[in-house]
Amino acid sequence: MRNLLAAALLACPILLSAQTAPAPDPLLQALKTELGRSAEKLKNAESVPLYYLGYEVFDKTAYGVSAEEGAILSEETQRGRQLDVDVRVGAPSLDNTHAFKGNNSGGNSSDQESAGLPVEDDPDPLRAGIWELTDRAYKTAQDQYAKVKTNKSVTAEEEDKSDDFSKAPAETFYEKASFPGFDKARFAAMARRLSGKFKAYDFIYDSIVSFSAQTMNRYMVNSEGASIVTGNTYVRFRYTLQTRTDDGMDLSRTKIYDSDSPADVPDEAVIAKDIAASIAELKALRSAPPDQPYSGPVLLENRAAGVFFHEILGHRLEGHRQKSEDSGQTFAKKVGQPIMPSFLSVYDDPSQYRHGSQFLRGFYRYDDEAVPAQKTLLVENGVLKGFLMGRSPINNFPVSNGHGRRSEGHSTVARMGNLVAVSSRTVPYAELRRRLIEEVKKDGKPYGLIVSDIAGGFTITDRYLPQSFSVNITMGYKVYTDGRPDEPVRGLNLIGTPLQTFPRILLAGDDYGVFNGSCGAESGWVPVSAVAPSLLFSEMETEKVQKSNVRPPVLKPPFTDKADQ
Repeated sequence: MRNLLAAALLACPILLSAQTAPAPDPLLQALKTELGRSAEKLKNAESVPLYYLGYEVFDKTAYGVSAEEGAILSEETQRGRQLDVDVRVGAPSLDNTHAFKGNNSGGNSSDQESAGLPVEDDPDPLRAGIWELTDRAYKTAQDQYAKVKTNKSVTAEEEDKSDDFSKAPAETFYEKASFPGFDKARFAAMARRLSGKFKAYDFIYDSIVSFSAQTMNRYMVNSEGASIVTGNTYVRFRYTLQTRTDDGMDLSRTKIYDSDSPADVPDEAVIAKDIAASIAELKALRSAPPDQPYSGPVLLENRAAGVFFHEILGHRLEGHRQKSEDSGQTFAKKVGQPIMPSFLSVYDDPSQYRHGSQFLRGFYRYDDEAVPAQKTLLVENGVLKGFLMGRSPINNFPVSNGHGRRSEGHSTVARMGNLVAVSSRTVPYAELRRRLIEEVKKDGKPYGLIVSDIAGGFTITDRYLPQSFSVNITMGYKVYTDGRPDEPVRGLNLIGTPLQTFPRILLAGDDYGVFNGSCGAESGWVPVSAVAPSLLFSEMETEKVQKSNVRPPVLKPPFTDKADQ
């Protein structure tokens, strides 16, 4: 998740620069002091000795405000520090994180030894918190290792005999991000005014407008000698509106504006115009009849294509899934084989800060295992080349490429950052639409589908379930061959399997678009981005969505019920 690839994503200089750590940074000093003390004593313990100790602190400052129907719903400022401790006992070849069925360690669990730390820089309370959690993590690691050894003695030999942990150079880096200064009252008032625009429409049963700004500084030190402080700022303005049809189907439209600075949030007039467009879309969706399952040509527009690559391809190229015997391992044995058309290539580059002028949420300098972010080639000219790797090796991929990620309180696994799909053969969007209609006529169908927005659903990677996907079409249109106007599509999911779907891509547009979001998986929620052009598929299949059958509200909203005024 090459000259061609470099050209597709416009490089933008990073404005931040590495700094010299202040003398001292109390939190960093406390971490180093306790690390040195604990690592020295625990590696000589009488029980199974420690061979690796790592600390990561998530130091967060955040502000958020939300509004509903012209009034502030909530407003809060948060400040917190969370410490995660990674203790490994045994040896890199086999340690306490070794994954097996029933083992709550390794990449199979969302649990990590974690606890809050004081937000004040008093060294004694900081060191006490670090010491207490280290002791707990070490005892847990001892227990886990005993279970690993027992399991190894009674189970069949594993197919992938790779080590549990790989070496990495000891990096030193210091770059804190400062929480941005901005007028909180301005954004609260903006959210309040914009939220009031939904009140005039009696078919909108729920809506919300929100603004948030968060700065996350991550402190990482480990017994290999790493000392890293790195920070990111995430700013988001968002609105959502919801309705329910007479047949009980919930529908919504959402738009999100992501950046790294409050100054980059669009003007209120721009957002108001987008809100008007979203209201019109929701009204049209609500009026459309529920659709029947369809199989045929589909044009997936750029942002939706980015989500599609992230969900359907990216997760299946995460390294630990090729090793886990609980995983479907869709692509584990396909390195060097074509998995999509030769005009497509895919890479993941967390070090990329922007696509053109658009901020990428998946940017980071170091992953959560103290490894530098690296551009990683996944698919070249249609051929699978590699996987996203953390420090858990797999066959033929023994080292990390800087994709070990997690959120607070979760164990690290390989995850995407900025997944980018590029094409060596592109056409303008108008030509894609023309080719869609051509393909539909060739199939003898009355219409094809254009999908402009997808969300939700699921993509299955566990072996005990079908290796399929189902993603909800939140906005799409029927495009008729006889020239009649496009009609909204309601109540369908895109379904299929990766091995059948990707080879059916016929053509790519020249209209690269960006998806910014937060991705949830075993290691928690992490910020991600995806970049892709619009794509024409020769065939995709849909199924009906599950719906609640709950009727719409009996009464109209009070501010739209004229009979009550």
